[in-house]
Amino acid sequence: MSKPGLIVIDLQNDYFPEGAFPLCNTEATLSASERAIAKARSKGIPVVLIQHVADTARGRAPFFNPGTTGVELHPRILAAAPDAPVIVKHYADSFDQTDLQSTLQRLEVDELVVCGMMTQNCVTHTALSRSAEDYAKVTVLADACTTVSEMLNAIALSALSRRVTLSSVDDGLA
Repeated sequence: MSKPGLIVIDLQNDYFPEGAFPLCNTEATLSASERAIAKARSKGIPVVLIQHVADTARGRAPFFNPGTTGVELHPRILAAAPDAPVIVKHYADSFDQTDLQSTLQRLEVDELVVCGMMTQNCVTHTALSRSAEDYAKVTVLADACTTVSEMLNAIALSALSRRVTLSSVDDGLA
């Protein structure tokens, strides 16, 4: 029997209207991600939160700088999954130089369900990561993803559809 795990990528304050780099459709993505978390938790599916933090060794970044409110995970996501492990990353691929793989192994996850922000970047790099190839199935929850524009989001999801399963929150965590 398979055991999926929900990976929620970069729902951080800097991507919301008051942040340093606001994306489009943030409220809809936040609401869909909350629904995904609630659905996963009700089914005993582990939830892992991903937080991007700029690498200070490379100087101050345009956003996600340590010690700022912008780098923090959105409070509604933290409230939805208060006991979820938080994986800090410095690169687009959530597996790259993090303990995501070992966390998923400890949780006995063998399928990935991915949602989050910057569809064309962090969501895509994580879903298509070499490490993601170790899992029986990778699903991206299209209605719980966003980026800088609706057009770019649609392009990224279309490109992903050739390599992973696209689903909605309601169907992807059935």
